[in-house]
Amino acid sequence: QVQLVESGGGLVQAGGSLRLSCAASGRTLNTYTMGWFRQAPGKERDFVAAIKWRSGNSYYADSVKGRFTISRDNAKNTVYLQMNSLKPEDTAVYYCAAGTVVTFVGNPGGYNHWGQGTQVTVSS
Repeated sequence: QVQLVESGGGLVQAGGSLRLSCAASGRTLNTYTMGWFRQAPGKERDFVAAIKWRSGNSYYADSVKGRFTISRDNAKNTVYLQMNSLKPEDTAVYYCAAGTVVTFVGNPGGYNHWGQGTQVTVSS
């Protein structure tokens, strides 16, 4: 079983930056795909970014390409989401997810484990 704990959310002005962290415990993540999703009030949970732990290959939603960067720290068993040039439309609860058999990184149904979420609010 993998436990995921997100941190780093908060309130920031448009154009600012935040770095989210997702600390994993319970298992090593060599065979996992790690993803970040977000959900705004009244909307579905949307894919943001993902990384294959072993290869380091990363994937991004079009809406965040060039602004967000996903990375991992093997020693800390932690995945990060660096968010730059934030916009008000980035406001949402951000969730970290982990899955062992993730065929399509953008499908939340492919992930087995989820964190509790962290709120990101971008003011205009």
